[in-house]
Amino acid sequence: MKDFVKKWWKLFVNRETITYAVAGVMTTVVNFLAYHLFCNVMNIPNLVANAIAWVIAVAFAYVVNARWVFLERFEGWKMEWERIVKFTGARVVTFFVEEAGMFLLVDVLHGPNLIMKAIVAVLVIILNYVFSKLFVFISGSGKKEEK
Repeated sequence: MKDFVKKWWKLFVNRETITYAVAGVMTTVVNFLAYHLFCNVMNIPNLVANAIAWVIAVAFAYVVNARWVFLERFEGWKMEWERIVKFTGARVVTFFVEEAGMFLLVDVLHGPNLIMKAIVAVLVIILNYVFSKLFVFISGSGKKEEK
């Protein structure tokens, strides 16, 4: 049983997952602050405000994930654009998950927007990690040996 726990601990608690969690929190803060500003301060409608906040958060997240979490190095503009397109494409999928969740929980069920956004964010963060790990940052070019 001890070996089983060690194996799973190493799988889920390592440099990459910890930095992804921190990056996810930072990206979520950027997203929430932008959403709050546009929706609650500037009175832009819920889904429009969410879309604008998403664009800002995705740009921030790409840089943080590529360079800090997955340790990708710049290998020329062709490779960089391929990563950006894959990253954005994967995030578009989770954007629609987020928009559907926000529509249902805020517009239909009339839940408090920031609390409902937090609930939806949990699912979105998990999906974003899976897409980033399996689809976007797979070159391994920037991987450093862990000690």
